[in-house]
Amino acid sequence: MLKVFLVEDESIVREGLKNNIPWQEYGYQFTGEASDGEMALPIIRKVHPDVLITDIKMPFMDGLALSRIVTQEIPDIKIVIISGYDEFEYAQQAIRVGVEQYLLKPITKNTLRKVLLEIREKIESEREQKNYLETFQNEMKEYENYARRSFLEKVFGGVFSVQQIYEEAAKISLDLDGPCYNLVLLNLQVKRQNPEYAMQEPEGVGEVREALFRYFLRFPKYLIFQWNISLYGILMKGEAAQMEELKEQCVYNIEKICSQQEFSLEWCVAVGEPVERLSLLPECYAKVNHILAHRFFNPQRHILTEKDANELLPGKDLKSFASVDSAKVDPDIIQGFLREGKQEEIKDFVNGYLAGVKDALESRLFRDYLLLNVRFTTVNYMKIIGVNQQDFLPKNDDIKVREASSSGDNIDAYMLELLERALALRDRESENQGKRVLKKGLKYIEENFSEESLSLNSVAGAIGVSGNYFSSIFSQEMQITFIEYVTKKRMEKAKKLLSQTQLHSSEIAGEVGYKDPHYFSFVFKKTVGCTPREYRNGK
Repeated sequence: MLKVFLVEDESIVREGLKNNIPWQEYGYQFTGEASDGEMALPIIRKVHPDVLITDIKMPFMDGLALSRIVTQEIPDIKIVIISGYDEFEYAQQAIRVGVEQYLLKPITKNTLRKVLLEIREKIESEREQKNYLETFQNEMKEYENYARRSFLEKVFGGVFSVQQIYEEAAKISLDLDGPCYNLVLLNLQVKRQNPEYAMQEPEGVGEVREALFRYFLRFPKYLIFQWNISLYGILMKGEAAQMEELKEQCVYNIEKICSQQEFSLEWCVAVGEPVERLSLLPECYAKVNHILAHRFFNPQRHILTEKDANELLPGKDLKSFASVDSAKVDPDIIQGFLREGKQEEIKDFVNGYLAGVKDALESRLFRDYLLLNVRFTTVNYMKIIGVNQQDFLPKNDDIKVREASSSGDNIDAYMLELLERALALRDRESENQGKRVLKKGLKYIEENFSEESLSLNSVAGAIGVSGNYFSSIFSQEMQITFIEYVTKKRMEKAKKLLSQTQLHSSEIAGEVGYKDPHYFSFVFKKTVGCTPREYRNGK
């Protein structure tokens, strides 16, 4: 029921309205009364009524003054002014304040009944529209995340000028104002050995992702985004004096959240250095990427800075072959990079890997071991993802290995070529796998988009992959989010039914996956630009 509050200085009128109006019958709960605005205001602040009925002329604080204060504090409240003064000036002031109705005394029961029922209908309609808008906005949050990621890809890639950055940011309602910026990249991987496990997600991983977004979305100085299935970014903006504190809080909360699922997650944070211009963000991003590439050399290290990355170059002070730490040439390092590394990280990885054994490379025996270790590890990984050795290694690979081992000058070139080819094949296989999964998903959507219960997670579950994986490949391949795609499918069918059948709008809503016909009409107008009725009538 709606709450109503009455303010009237004439006790006879006040008691008459209070006792003679069947409030509950009209859908209202009478929540209080007062004889003037001064007495009413603290009670109104406590009760928070939906409708305020007030006299216009009262001692201490009149109805107009009360209405001005109340509408500022409770913007959705509906105000009905009752007055014994039929003067245009009062009515004008009431309109400026935003009063809903201006009634002249004496007020009949039928008049007030009509006004109360109209206001109730208006409030219910407004609340319904507000709920629809909130539902629609929640559904479109996936689109907002996709638009944000697409925008930031261009910013960090140096595609936009500063003017374009501000123009494009305004289009997606993104506030980038700040005298100083910094970037943190979070690599969040499911612990696994087989690459195909990327399509699955252990229980609890989604909770970590949601907790990260829930925390950082609370603070406007942090801008969180998901870069791909395993990489997340937090862009910080603020005064130069704040950046150290913002960085520490950011890293502290990432560690706190991710540590809750250490049994199923591998995670690493790369922390950048502050820059004072938007135009320097590509440089900031490149440095953070460089730092993140060093995660393979010490997987137990969760937080990396530029200083840490330099220190993590394994065995910087090696003096001989005998002093090489066998852990620094562990095949798992190569395998980890093959599993999770990116094309743009290959050069940093090779440089870091070889820097750890620089002096030992003087030994021909060690060069043979290192090259064969890299070669065999890569070949085995290719077999795991379904690539045969003959399809991976060039025919003259043996010659290249011998030449690199003989001189020691071309080891880095051999590793670069080998890893570039391996990651290209891995990405091709992953893309093919993603396309197969996407094909299954699109088929399932086509067959079930008219079901109200259809969701990204229900589709992902039906085809046997995680929601995060399906969301990532869907937006990457389709260049549109899941909810945009499904809504588009539903609206296309709705338009067809509107133009080719005589089905009622409520029936069409059910046919295209909307249990609530009013919400269907809301979404239709929001996406198509007119109501279902207007569309049917050719308007």
